Amino acid sequence: MPVLSGAVTFSRFRAEPAGNAPSDTKRWLAKGLKSGAFEPIDLKKTEDERAVGFVELENQDSVDFSTGSVLYGEYALFGFRVDTVKIPAAVLKAELDKWMKAFEKQNGRQPTRGEKAENRASIRHMLRQRAVPSTKVHDVSWNLKTSQVQLWAASRKAVDEILLALEQAFEVKLQALVPAALAARAGIADDALVPTPELIGLEIANHEIPSSEVSHGEA
Repeated sequence: MPVLSGAVTFSRFRAEPAGNAPSDTKRWLAKGLKSGAFEPIDLKKTEDERAVGFVELENQDSVDFSTGSVLYGEYALFGFRVDTVKIPAAVLKAELDKWMKAFEKQNGRQPTRGEKAENRASIRHMLRQRAVPSTKVHDVSWNLKTSQVQLWAASRKAVDEILLALEQAFEVKLQALVPAALAARAGIADDALVPTPELIGLEIANHEIPSSEVSHGEA
């Protein structure tokens, strides 16, 4: 869990209520987490390949979200879990080839396209029943006093998915804490953000080259 181990790969945002600010922060937090709580993939009842949702930070199998498991001082700490079930194409092909050889030996002919498709689906279902979902948990740190949210996720796709889940569950709008956004919030004009001559080295670029020096690219 990066948020407790000191990893530094994270994105920062500021949470702004979409409506009225909650009067009971603890109740609002618990309600939001439970509304977007993680539910495991039911391999027997669904063909879903992904399941996502909030989990407790220190127990990724728990969605109780008791106050003691979520609140750490002024911080709310929890996880966003992503489970994925994927059948490797090579494994599916190997099983299908094995079945085709057995079919040809038993029936003295190759299976038809329809028979092949039907058994491909059956084999895939069998393999899926045996599969163990891969799990990834992204840590979320929410400072309830400053409204700053930090997401420990490396990919843009993962960040966007977590942002959407947070905004829907807690009815907030998350604004990226990047220099341009911070400047706009502080009322700093765009032209004030233009790099200074010292920063881009214009004093060097405008310096006249002595006649004894040769410019790059000349013979």
